[in-house]
Amino acid sequence: MALSTVPEITCLVWRPGGAGGTTFPVLVFSTSADEVLGARVRAAGNFPAGEVERKHFPDGEVYQRVVSPVRGEDVAIVGGTSTDGGAMELYDLASGLVECGARSLTLVIPYFGYGTMERAVRPGEVVTAKTRARLFSSIPPPPMGSRVALLDLHSEGIPYYFEGRIRPVHLSGRPVILGAIRELAAGDFVLACTDAGRAKWVQNLANEAGVTASFVFKRREQGGAPTVTAVSAQVQGQHVIIYDDMIRTGSSLINAAEAYRRSGARKISVVATHGVLPGDALSRLSASGLFSAVVCTDSHPRALELEGELLAVRSVAPVLAEFLSVPP
Repeated sequence: MALSTVPEITCLVWRPGGAGGTTFPVLVFSTSADEVLGARVRAAGNFPAGEVERKHFPDGEVYQRVVSPVRGEDVAIVGGTSTDGGAMELYDLASGLVECGARSLTLVIPYFGYGTMERAVRPGEVVTAKTRARLFSSIPPPPMGSRVALLDLHSEGIPYYFEGRIRPVHLSGRPVILGAIRELAAGDFVLACTDAGRAKWVQNLANEAGVTASFVFKRREQGGAPTVTAVSAQVQGQHVIIYDDMIRTGSSLINAAEAYRRSGARKISVVATHGVLPGDALSRLSASGLFSAVVCTDSHPRALELEGELLAVRSVAPVLAEFLSVPP
């Protein structure tokens, strides 16, 4: 399949003053879906804002024009791939910034939206995580190189799909996640996960928090939904805090929470990095009556839309700003 062409972008003249070894702070742009997080990153790192003019044509095409002078500048874009349109907007803007003369380019992708399609299970399946990584790898390299920062990936092998001269970096939201867990915890608690696949992550978090870790064992009958067969730790009378890297439909969370409740958990909370929460996912979690609180980060714009009585949002902006403070 042919790649989408980059729309024509008009560049302004670079302001003088970059000669003589003087360095400028990284100029931070954001895609339209991640403008809130982009603003928080700029505030956290005291970075100047990159300005883009955007409009939509009647047929759905997106017009972008780089307004900020970028020639000779280190630039970054905060933008996830929560939708295919968002991914293409990020790609087009990044390509345009290089064409406008950016010195270096950093893509900050707080949510890489193809993490569960990281390998083919059945013949003919398209490994979308790989094809999207190849797409971003095709962005023309600026003189001082490019890099892509990815946060709490569902599969840790995804960075190896990036090719050529773009340098992938896997960032951890651990400081924000641990902070959220400690906010929820009052006294003893058990840190849990939805299945054995997340056990390593949860074990590491539990060790740092100094608490017991637990996970559930699942069995999938042929052609059927998975069923929980056992819980690995004693949770009777305990506050169980479940960690997962992302919440999508919420089905795995509900199944795990039911198992912990049957095992005697007195209270169940949830902490996740990525609050994807499509459709009525949050309503389903609320209607289950199993959860006293759900906390996720602002890595996905949907979480900010749904923040309210059950869902609290904590920002990963400090983590992203700290990364951007290191020269590329």
